[in-house]
Amino acid sequence: MISLPEFDFRVEPADYAIDFKDLRSVREPVFVQEQQVPLAEEWDDLDPKCHHVIARDSAHQPIGTGRLTPGHKIGRMAVLREWRGKGVGEALLVALIDQARALGLREVSLNSQVGALGFYQKFGFQPYGEQFEEAGIQHRAMTLTLDPVIPSPRAAARPRGPSVAIEEFEGL
Repeated sequence: MISLPEFDFRVEPADYAIDFKDLRSVREPVFVQEQQVPLAEEWDDLDPKCHHVIARDSAHQPIGTGRLTPGHKIGRMAVLREWRGKGVGEALLVALIDQARALGLREVSLNSQVGALGFYQKFGFQPYGEQFEEAGIQHRAMTLTLDPVIPSPRAAARPRGPSVAIEEFEGL
């Protein structure tokens, strides 16, 4: 189990149409400015169809993003420079893996920048195939087999009847 350090941020689902400006405020500085990915390659037709997550600081400002595509690929993992090394990337990845499990997926994949292979391997991702170039950056494909979500018997149990508190409120 990975333990995450405590910093003042949270990760939440993002709606592409509503949160586009916030997603852009992270992805463009990281990918377009820092890594020189062409703007036309950063945004694609998949974006509106993906499950997005966004990390926000205590002032509700965006500090990290990631997405899960309909093809079961995790991507566009980005954290603003000043927030790196503080658990934001880990929290984003955990949220995306949890989303994949909630969707009933048995496997997710991603294309890791070569320098980030160790980060993903900590979560069980395994590299496969040869190294390749994507957007001018060396990458390696990786995959993670997901254990199915098995609901606990307690969570599936239903109460036999109304509780005392409900009966009391019904009498008011």
